Order: sequence, then C-alpha cells, then structure tokens
Amino acid sequence: MRSKFKVFIILLMVAFTSVIFTRKASSQQPYVSFQVFYDELSPYGEWVNYPNLGYVWIPDAGPYFEPYSTQGHWIFTNYGWTWVSDYAWGWAPFHYGRWDYDNYYGWLWIPDNEWGPAWVTWRRANGYYGWAPMRPGISLTLSFGRGYDNNYDHWIFVRDRDLDRADINHYYVSRNVQDRIGRRSSVINNTYRDSRRNETYVTGPARADFQKAAGRQVNPLTIQENNRPGQELGNGHFNIYRPEVRKNNDNGQKYAPARITDLKDVKQRSERNMNNHQNLNNNKTMQPQKANPPQNLRSNKQQVDAKPQKANPPQNINRNQQQDNLKQQEINSSKSTRDKKQSTTAKSTKNSKKEKRKKSDKGRKIE
Repeated sequence: MRSKFKVFIILLMVAFTSVIFTRKASSQQPYVSFQVFYDELSPYGEWVNYPNLGYVWIPDAGPYFEPYSTQGHWIFTNYGWTWVSDYAWGWAPFHYGRWDYDNYYGWLWIPDNEWGPAWVTWRRANGYYGWAPMRPGISLTLSFGRGYDNNYDHWIFVRDRDLDRADINHYYVSRNVQDRIGRRSSVINNTYRDSRRNETYVTGPARADFQKAAGRQVNPLTIQENNRPGQELGNGHFNIYRPEVRKNNDNGQKYAPARITDLKDVKQRSERNMNNHQNLNNNKTMQPQKANPPQNLRSNKQQVDAKPQKANPPQNINRNQQQDNLKQQEINSSKSTRDKKQSTTAKSTKNSKKEKRKKSDKGRKIE
C-alpha cells in the first residue's frame, strides 16, 4: 500500500512539474534577430547604409519629427519612466537602440539588442525635468558625466508637475527658456537593474520626487510582454513586444534589410514626406494624443538644415499677408494725409485770393 502511495506521489509531482515547465516555456519569448527590425520598420521609413554606423533607419514621420517628443508621452512603470509612443512602429525605436541626428537627413535610428523603458538622458532644474535621446556608443556611465551633451538643441524640458500628462506636447518650454534651464540643470543618474535580462535601465526622476512636485500619487503600471510586434496601454498595464534580440544567428550569419535606399536618394529633412506621419497605433486602449502645438516646432525649425526651403509654412504665408495689409494701410494713410494737405493748401490759397480782392475793392470805394 505504501509503495503504491509513493508511486502515486511521484507521478503527481512529475505531472505538476511538467505543467509548470510547459507554462513557463510558453510564456517566454524566443530569441529574434535584427531581421525583425528590418522587416517590421521598412513600411514606415527607409533603411540606409550610413558611414560608421551601418544600417540605420530614417522614419517617414515628417520634417518636424523628434524622438521622445513627437506623438507620445511618459508613464511611470515598474522599470521607471517609460515612453509610450502613438506610432504603430514605436515599440522598437524608442525601446531598443539609439537615435542620432544628421543636419541633412534629420533623425536616424541605430538598432541595438538591449531593451529599455527609454534610452534617454535625464536632467533636473529648479521646477523642471528634461530629457534627450542618448547617442550611439554612449554608455550609461558616460551619459551621467558632466561633459556629456551640454548642447541643449535636442533637449526637451517641462515643468516637473507635468511630466506624466498624456498631452505633454502642449507643455514643452520654448527654446529661449529651454537654453536657460539647461545651463543650470544637473543629471539624474537613477537606474534599475533587471536581473532576468542582465541589463541596467535609466529610470529618470524618482517617484517620490515627482509626487512631491505634482502633489499627488502616481501608481506604477506593470509592463507585460506581447507575443507580436506592437504595444497596448490600458487597465493598469503596458503591453509591449520586447523579445530578446541577437545581432547574429548561431552560425554567425548577418542579417540585412530587404530593401536598402542609397543615401544620395534620400530627401533632406525639410522635404521629407509625411505619408506615415499620421500612421499611428489605432488601438483603442491607447490614450489619444492631440495635435502638436506650435511650440513643439520651436527647435525643429532650427534643427532643419539651413538650406532654402521650397515653400514657406502656412504661418509664414499669413504673416506675409499681414505685412502686405499693413503696408497697404500705410500707403492709404499717407495718400489720405497728402490729399488733406493738398485740400487745405488749396482752400487756404483760395481764401487768401478772396481776402486780397476785398482789400482791393475797399480801396477803390475810398478813392
């Protein structure tokens, strides 16, 4: 009897272990290669072979696109401040790899195999938080250094209490204020160690510091893994595709985009089409974004290569029209003044002649 009971217990343990192992194996994402980036991002931009960087991706997001600024917002998760993009392709370029800027082509994405809530450098000033894309080849330790990226052209600053707003693009400070804030800011070097992936992430402002500035609580959202490219926000979770990526496969084979655009055929940033600028993630659980306000274009216009534009934007056309109207008003006013002067002069001359006649007639009567 005891032997049968022992056999039953052993079989039960084997079955239980098998179920746990199966569930664990099914929940884990398999390794993928860079090919997933090459294939999934091709419809939304151009892959080019860029000197010293290899294959990089240029998004078709319009001339005013800025990473970690355009069409997206911050949420606080168990990994720290995480960027939620409204672009259908946002699961990849804002969580893997780095961004760099070319004066002619604009922003370039360089793929890499480490996932993160956002690859940015954070700063704080009195009443403000700021961030900027971390350039390729820059380690976390180097990004925390005093001499790294003291050029604030690509930095975004907001008041500290506005950091978690879904419409944060309405609260970016202007260029002249941004430079002043950046010069007196200091680096935020908070990190989180992911032991499962053996990776370290930049987490940004501390939760307690933000809650003190905002005067309210912020509850961390849980990041869960999707089994297909994309992302979804809702019900206290942020679901995102974040597989473990290998640069090469087991036999050392290197992958490449199916279609590579020659650099000489890539349009400069100011002429970039916007076919995919509105191609956002249509998932209903994503928080909607309003259109970018004019202040969000403050640095983009300065960042575009200083070559003559083919056409002025609508606001310049309106300004020119206003200037023409003012000039016309000045002309009309000047003409009116001139006519009045001429009329006054003519009337004065006429009165003077009448006065002379009266005096002459009076003189004749006396004689």
